[in-house]
Amino acid sequence: MFTRDQVLGRLRESLASGSPIIGAGAGTGISAKFAEAGGADLILIYNSGKYRMAGHGSNAGLLPIGDANAIVVEMGEREVLPVVKDTPVIAGVNGTDPTRVMDRFLVGLEAMGFSGVINFPSIGYTDGRWRESLEATGFGLNREVEMLRTASELGIFTMSYCYEAHEAAAFAEAGVDVMVAHLGLTTGGSIGATDSFTMSLDTCISQAIETREISEAINPDIIVVLHGGPLEGPEEVATVMRGSGCYGFVGASTMERLPTEVAIETTVRSFKSVTI
Repeated sequence: MFTRDQVLGRLRESLASGSPIIGAGAGTGISAKFAEAGGADLILIYNSGKYRMAGHGSNAGLLPIGDANAIVVEMGEREVLPVVKDTPVIAGVNGTDPTRVMDRFLVGLEAMGFSGVINFPSIGYTDGRWRESLEATGFGLNREVEMLRTASELGIFTMSYCYEAHEAAAFAEAGVDVMVAHLGLTTGGSIGATDSFTMSLDTCISQAIETREISEAINPDIIVVLHGGPLEGPEEVATVMRGSGCYGFVGASTMERLPTEVAIETTVRSFKSVTI
């Protein structure tokens, strides 16, 4: 486990060397093991990773088909933490979970070996009447903000997914260390979002700039990175990162699902092409 200061120190060293901060989502131990081998600065575990690597869309992590916090604990304790040797592992925490005594749960994650937390699953990706209903009945985004505030006050390294730029202020005021400008569901592969459902790179740049400026106005030391949308590969990430002035990228589907789909299919086809 790494302390908050140690995690931040590592991230700032990476930036000082001219390298972006790269966070890799891991739905399996082998994903985490080789994300570390590839030089990831952070490894993140979400309940969606379990579903994603089972062949389902990442949005499964937003549905009531499992205990999100229990899934992350199981994945971390039994799969990821045993194989990651020298990289901070961040737990995706469902901050709206009313069945947890949150401060005790956060302390327990730290004791288990997690080096930080991020708000996932998040209702920030929800809108319309369902969002209004959640906000009106005590399951609003403020629960996620308060979870991160509590973690920050406990001295735990914190990250926040921010789906709408105007929501960045609440997260920044809660003391989060890294703001992740969420640009929508990742496109590409067999179960990614279609191009018609996501933003253009120019729109991504505009949203990322707004998120960064709001965040930095409250906390000049905050680190703002990118996630999702049409950022399927290094080229797209470089375009939006440089255009927005952000400092890195957190990928999940891009780091494990898309490479796995291509590698396994290509490998099996190569074996199938062998003649008898």
